[in-house]
Amino acid sequence: MATYPRREELTGLRRSEVLKASPRMFESNLLDRLSRVHWSVPAFIFGPAIAIALVLSFQQMAVWQVPLFAVGGYVFWTLTEYWLHRIVFHFEPEEGVGARLHWIIHGVHHDHPNDPLRLVMPPSVSVPLAALFFALFVVVLGQPDAYAASAGFWSGYLFYDLTHYYLHHLPGGRKPTAWLPRKLHEAHMRHHFKEHDKGYGVSAPFWDHVFGTATGASRRIPTK
Repeated sequence: MATYPRREELTGLRRSEVLKASPRMFESNLLDRLSRVHWSVPAFIFGPAIAIALVLSFQQMAVWQVPLFAVGGYVFWTLTEYWLHRIVFHFEPEEGVGARLHWIIHGVHHDHPNDPLRLVMPPSVSVPLAALFFALFVVVLGQPDAYAASAGFWSGYLFYDLTHYYLHHLPGGRKPTAWLPRKLHEAHMRHHFKEHDKGYGVSAPFWDHVFGTATGASRRIPTK
């Protein structure tokens, strides 16, 4: 069962401490440990999976087809990222089981966005979802095309997870200065602290412009 942070647990904490003072999510010690994931875990799981999928693709497909289906898989991921964030993660029932599930899935991240162990998706969720989408590609595309599409899709997911961690935990705590990282950081911080109903594309913000949910002009964002 999920637990919620008690008000007295947060009393007296500075804002920066509250943002990363993520509470227990489950009564079970095992389940709570599984809900906390180091940022490198997705790379160790999906890196080899992507490599295997690419090897199988090049063994069974024409060379020119592999990047074509891989790019298609990546683009499909960016749409999945956007709509999953917008429709599923931000579906917020007021009470009951729905409210509890929302807090477990995404609410805890918005309450405590700087908790370094609750920024990447737990393997208990990401691996079944990856398998589900692989099965979808097999049904729609058949094999071996599904291997290349899955490699692109999983690469997009891995890039998203690592980008999400980076945006919350920049090296040295500094804001990025390069144009693309700066824009990604600005849009995601605005999503967290000013415009919760905008900026759903974390690693692929161009879909926010397509679907009319881009964040507003740059202003100072209170990340601390």
